[in-house]
Amino acid sequence: MIDIKLIRENPELVKENIKKKFQDEKLALVDEVAELDRKFRESKTRADALRGDRNKISKSIGMLMREGKKEAAEAAKQQVKDMEQELLNLEKKEEEFSAVIKEKMMVIPNIIDPSVPIGKDDSENVEIERFGEPVVPDYEIPYHTDILTALDGIDLDSARNTSGNGFYYLLGDVARLHSSILSYARDFMINRGFTYVIPPFMIHGDVVNGVMSFAEMQNMMYKIEGEDLYLIGTSEHSMIGRFMGRTVQKANLPYTLTSYSPCFRKEVGAHGIEERGLYRVHQFEKQEMIVVCEPEDSPYWYDQLWKNSVDFFRSLDIPVRTLECCSGDLADLKVKSCDVEAWSPRQKKYFEVGSCSNLGDAQARRLGIRIKGEKGNYFAHTLNNTVVAPPRMLIAFFENNLQADGSVRIPEPLRPYMGGQEVILPKEEKKNTL
Repeated sequence: MIDIKLIRENPELVKENIKKKFQDEKLALVDEVAELDRKFRESKTRADALRGDRNKISKSIGMLMREGKKEAAEAAKQQVKDMEQELLNLEKKEEEFSAVIKEKMMVIPNIIDPSVPIGKDDSENVEIERFGEPVVPDYEIPYHTDILTALDGIDLDSARNTSGNGFYYLLGDVARLHSSILSYARDFMINRGFTYVIPPFMIHGDVVNGVMSFAEMQNMMYKIEGEDLYLIGTSEHSMIGRFMGRTVQKANLPYTLTSYSPCFRKEVGAHGIEERGLYRVHQFEKQEMIVVCEPEDSPYWYDQLWKNSVDFFRSLDIPVRTLECCSGDLADLKVKSCDVEAWSPRQKKYFEVGSCSNLGDAQARRLGIRIKGEKGNYFAHTLNNTVVAPPRMLIAFFENNLQADGSVRIPEPLRPYMGGQEVILPKEEKKNTL
């Protein structure tokens, strides 16, 4: 949510930003909010004046009674009573104006960073940099579910019976590898100075409204029937919600946190073959990064966050690239965002495995997260980024570590978490070694 002062003082800037995001249907909201804000301030000015006059007249009533001017005192009492009724009406109007203004302001997109490329959708995102040499081996790389099936590591059929499409069972060494990746990611971030947190996996509706746009909520969140609780789509939701309504001390900033959680997402819409299997699912686990910082420090932390993801994947010998999200691909709360994409030797292209976002003060403004500074209080900036999100990362892992004989190499950083195991064997080969 942007500052209302921007609409009061520079509505054309807000409109230009809406155009850059190709959301022209929202242009009318700027004028609507400006008019509602004018009426709100008129009501407030009149109410403040009434309160002042009412207080003066109220004080005069006692004096009039002592002077025996009973008729004048009664007239003053009636005047105060009339003022109180008008005040009640004005206060009701203020509440109504305020509620409608907030509702419309929540839909107006945040002001994007000047460096964001202008484009309509993700097809116009811009590659920034590549890390590691992408390799296509001289043997076939099967579809990821076929690789996992050969390793006796997945059961999709049973999951469809118990839970429906978009769910899975991971088994044996594959399940252990999944947990090992998350444990390694946790320690990787702790070693970079981040504080490890396990947050609540359900949050109230006011937190949901504070951390994401309405469109995102509709497409992502599962609501608990009959309760004001939602299953989180990512730990960012409850991690930022932790600071709701708080005024943090400047001396304590930045908060640099890394959190583990399961994630639950509706994943509305039809998806192609490449997004089936483990790519787009309703339930997965993730290690996340969260930063709450001074406004002037958020560009620095944005760069640090995406670099952490790149370094994590490169430590496992997986080639990656960074992709700058264009204006039309930015969610409404985001100031700037980039995707980290991993190399798929089977598809011979990169695919998304994480996203880094600077949200400016949008979430802080919605949730009331302020910094106590020397010259008063002001809103913090919040950022988030994915360290790693199995099972999508498993696709990149198994494709890039599959060997010609069907076994899968385990990179050295993961071996301590796998009990020293260096390779995962296909189920047929396992039988032969028994």
